[in-house]
Amino acid sequence: MKPPGVDQEPRTLDDVQAKIGKRLDDVAKILAGALVTVAGVMTSLGLTSDVVFVALNNESWPIFVAALSAVLAIVCSIVALLIHPTRRGNVWETVVLGLGVIFYMVALSVAVVGAAQAASGNGRPTLINIKLEGPDSDRRLSFDVHADGVDRWASVNVYVTVVDANMTDLPGIPDLYSVSLRPNNKGDIDHQISMSLAAPRNAWGIEIIAVTVGGNGDCESRSPHGPSCAVVQLS
Repeated sequence: MKPPGVDQEPRTLDDVQAKIGKRLDDVAKILAGALVTVAGVMTSLGLTSDVVFVALNNESWPIFVAALSAVLAIVCSIVALLIHPTRRGNVWETVVLGLGVIFYMVALSVAVVGAAQAASGNGRPTLINIKLEGPDSDRRLSFDVHADGVDRWASVNVYVTVVDANMTDLPGIPDLYSVSLRPNNKGDIDHQISMSLAAPRNAWGIEIIAVTVGGNGDCESRSPHGPSCAVVQLS
């Protein structure tokens, strides 16, 4: 005999199955919050609302997989809650919850990958604030180079060349400017360039190329690791 005040063990098989079913229902209720949990993980890793649209536009598959897995975990939790707590019902509920836990863990794991990928950038440099100012005798070209998510071992090369009307480099003329930039300890590059410009008379324009070393150097490439290119026409 147990002392008064201590819970007694279930006396019938139905009581045992009901107690097991209640514990399984508690697990199902935890899985019901899978989508909220996944969203919280992504937010804590820096995936803000303004980054989400960029990530979806770039076909960031981990975000889709994480969301789908979270939804499937919720579906499994709802199905488990609807199963009657009989012996056979508890077996089926255990199977359904097992699947739900798998989907839940997949959602969390992929969410970490997707958030890190989307929030940290892809290392592709960007050219901004491009200006060509001053008279022909004293032109100055200025622009900024920005990149985030650059691997610590990587670097971004920047070239300034002269081109003809067909966007082809003029033969025999070296680059007007070139530099290799390394990221800081956060993987970011922010570099301002201002240079005097003395272009040949037969030059049609100035081309600026910023490319990650080892990336695709084709300006027309649709690769996420392709370069950033800009052409400024000489007046």
